[in-house]
Order: sequence, then structure tokens, then C-alpha cells
Amino acid sequence: MRADPATAGTSRDATERAEPGAGGLREAARRLAREYRSLRGQRWGNVWGYVFIAPALALFLVFNVWPIFRGFAMAFTDYRYLIPHSEWAWNGAGNFQEMFTNDTQFWPSFGISLKYTLLSFPANLVLSLVVAIVISQVQSAYFSGAYRVITYLPVILPISVALLLWNQLYNLQFGYFNLVLHGVFGVKSPPNWLGDTGLALPSVVVASVWKEFGANTLLFLAGIYAINRELYEAASIDGAGTLAQIRGITLPLLRPIFVLIIVLNAGLFGATEQALIMTNGGPQNATLTLGLYIYQQAFQFGDLRLGYAAAMSLLLGLIHMVLAGVTFRVLRTERT
Repeated sequence: MRADPATAGTSRDATERAEPGAGGLREAARRLAREYRSLRGQRWGNVWGYVFIAPALALFLVFNVWPIFRGFAMAFTDYRYLIPHSEWAWNGAGNFQEMFTNDTQFWPSFGISLKYTLLSFPANLVLSLVVAIVISQVQSAYFSGAYRVITYLPVILPISVALLLWNQLYNLQFGYFNLVLHGVFGVKSPPNWLGDTGLALPSVVVASVWKEFGANTLLFLAGIYAINRELYEAASIDGAGTLAQIRGITLPLLRPIFVLIIVLNAGLFGATEQALIMTNGGPQNATLTLGLYIYQQAFQFGDLRLGYAAAMSLLLGLIHMVLAGVTFRVLRTERT
């Protein structure tokens, strides 16, 4: 009596599955190889994608990554541009020792940068928040859009144009501020805004805030527009006024925006262009920020001490990293 072919084939397949022989092992190996190639393809993607991003990646590595490593190494050398063959004149921690103990201008510049940051950042933050809240209350789409454009216009101006404009406004003889003070309010001796050691830094801060607050305003507006309107409606039904709604709804829900703005503005401590364009550090070094002092050491004075400037820049970068880390630690949310 012969066995049914179908039954025999089924029995043979079941036997191979239960006790795989050489053929079963080869098939299993091929299946694993196919799965590995599939997973590898999912992980690395299409090779043509890497071909297309290669030019941009090369530019990023050359102009962003390499300068970071080069500057880090330069911070531990006595590289002076006008002295030949001093690129790798290794001096260890000598630059930092000189910075903290022997340089008579480092700590005053550090203090001016700190004062500039403490004046500029709170003013920028408060002004941009108030303007964002006011614009968010405008019901007309046309007017709210116009106000956003007007607020952002100073940001898109080249910084040299914006600050030279403020230089003219501050001009002692022909500036509009002094013309108004003298012609309208009868002030006999208007102040020398950029020539007085007590007024120069606040004057630079005012110009800087005007130039930069528009960017933070748009960030705050993006956060405010993302808040559910029903929360404000419920608060109004409960009798909460405008200030109570801002304090209880707007500000807490804008915490991620606050984190972003603080991190983005950490670079204020190294402000350079503002003092360079408006006062060049004067009068009597009253506006000589740390960033401007680094610029002078590297490109203006003496034998152009690029190594020493790199050491100060490294310290400045570490300060920015600490500020960002503290911000994330103190103001962290479920999204940060």
C-alpha cells in the first residue's frame, strides 16, 4: 500500500522543521542574511542621500568643526601671528595663568561684559514679552501681521547699519536726542551719550536691545499662539482678569520659550560688534567688553596674540555652556 504523496510531503516538511538538516540551516542562514541587509538598509538609508549631502557636510566640517578643534588647540599655544613659526609654540596653561593673574585688563573687561549682560538681557526679555502679549491681543489679521513685520524690521538690518544709525541719533551736536532735549525741553547742555563714561554702556545697551528684541518677540508670539484659547475663556468665566491670566496661564505655558530664548541669548556675554562699532571700547575702556578685548588681542594690538585670544574665547565658550546647562536644569519642562 503506497502512501499519499501529499501526506508524505507534509510529513517531510514537518520533519525538516522539527529537525533541520544541512538544507534547513542554509535556508535559515540566507533568511537571516536577507533580514540583516534589510535592517542595515533601514539604518543607513539610501547611499545617494549621503552623496547629495556630502558637499554641505564637507563645508560644515571645514568651516565649523575644524575651527573649533583648531581654536581649542591654539588656546594652549603662544601663537603670535606676526612672529614666524609660532603656530605650535606650546605653553600649556600659560595663557590661562596670565589671564587670571597678570592681565590687568581681563577682569575689568569681564566685569563690563557681566554688566552689559545684566542690563541688556532683562530689558530685551521684558520688552519682547510685553510687545508679544500686546500684538497677540490684536484681533485683525492685517494689523497683527503689520505689527509683527514692524517689530522684526530692526533684526533684518545689518548690525553695522543699525548701530551707525544709533551713533547718529546719539551725536552730541546734530543727534535727534540732543536736538529734542535742547529745542523742546530747554536742556542747555545735553549729555554726551557715547562720550560719558557713565552713559556710554547704557547707551550701547539701548541700541542693542532695539536691534535684537524683535527676534525674541516672534518666539514669544509663536508660544502664545500655540496656547489653547479655551484656557483663557475658562479663566474669564471664573473671573480672572488680564493680569491674572498672564500670570496663571501665559507665563507658565511659555516656559519652553523662556528656555530657548535664554540659551540663544547666552552669547550676549561675549558681545563684540556693539561696542566695536559704536565706541570701540571707549571712553576710557568704559565699554571694553570681553568679546571686544579678545578681538583687540587677536587682530589689533601688539603682535596679534591669537593663542591668548583663543584661550579667552575658550573660557567664554565654557561660560556659555554653563549658562545653558543651568538654564536647562532650573527651567526644564517635559519638553526640555
